[in-house]
Amino acid sequence: MQNQNLNILDEVNKGATMGMDAISFVSEKVSDNKFKGVLDTEYNKYKKISERVNNLYNNYSDKEPHETNAMNKMMTWYGIQMKTMTDDSTSKLSELLMQGTNMGIIEGRRLMNQNTDIAPDVKNILNDFVVMQEDSVETLKKYL
Repeated sequence: MQNQNLNILDEVNKGATMGMDAISFVSEKVSDNKFKGVLDTEYNKYKKISERVNNLYNNYSDKEPHETNAMNKMMTWYGIQMKTMTDDSTSKLSELLMQGTNMGIIEGRRLMNQNTDIAPDVKNILNDFVVMQEDSVETLKKYL
């Protein structure tokens, strides 16, 4: 069970760092100040989840939680560059972020459904992460 808790914390942290990376890459292309403010808020939500994982991780391991590796960061950046080459409208940027967020929701729900006997503190972070992403999708829909 200890290993299961670590794996889930690692996955949540990878998802949070990937979300922060994607928002950082997309923010460079945003011209709408209101949308930029929304992205700053979303970035901070991911950051808080990552901080919570880091604080809790010490209870389960003396190592650092896994983050996205350089290759994944590069692929995320490259994908955003390619998909916005001809259209970097707020609608397109919102769509790209929603697609990534939906993948995070699916993975989070899968982890919740397949790991019912995890520690309560790990379960809380996982649930909060999924709910936060679901809220993000609702926020981003307004910019399509």
